[in-house]
Amino acid sequence: MPLVYLTLKQALETQRKTIDVSGGGLHGEIDVGKLESVLQHIQNDDYYPTFEDKLTHLFFCANKFHCFLDGNKRIAISLCAQMLLINGFVFRVSPFIREMENISYHVAAGRIDKNLLKEIIQAVIYDEYDRDEALKLRVLRAISSEDLSLEM
Repeated sequence: MPLVYLTLKQALETQRKTIDVSGGGLHGEIDVGKLESVLQHIQNDDYYPTFEDKLTHLFFCANKFHCFLDGNKRIAISLCAQMLLINGFVFRVSPFIREMENISYHVAAGRIDKNLLKEIIQAVIYDEYDRDEALKLRVLRAISSEDLSLEM
């Protein structure tokens, strides 16, 4: 079955609703062109051949690119949750949101890179995260690492 992709209009509406229902914040965009580019690029199967690749790129970019005045970590979670819903992963949305709330801060802080993020997303959407002790240890090591530049 072909994948269903989010439009820019849907993404902007998702951001607005996310801000409204998740504790507030500022509405508005900083650079919506970056988000539009990401939404187009994930449709290229040569660069993002799997659903997990597409979700990872969407999450990483929405989290790191600061397309919005507020809620960039939240919008990364919301956009990917919406992608899961519209592509039939209905029962994985709640676990995805729960786990990614813990991960999104560390992606933004640069502790979790895109490769580890992909492993996490893949494990969560295929219901393997709770059982994958090796992955959890890699995540723990990544989020426990100190930024040495802050200590100087």
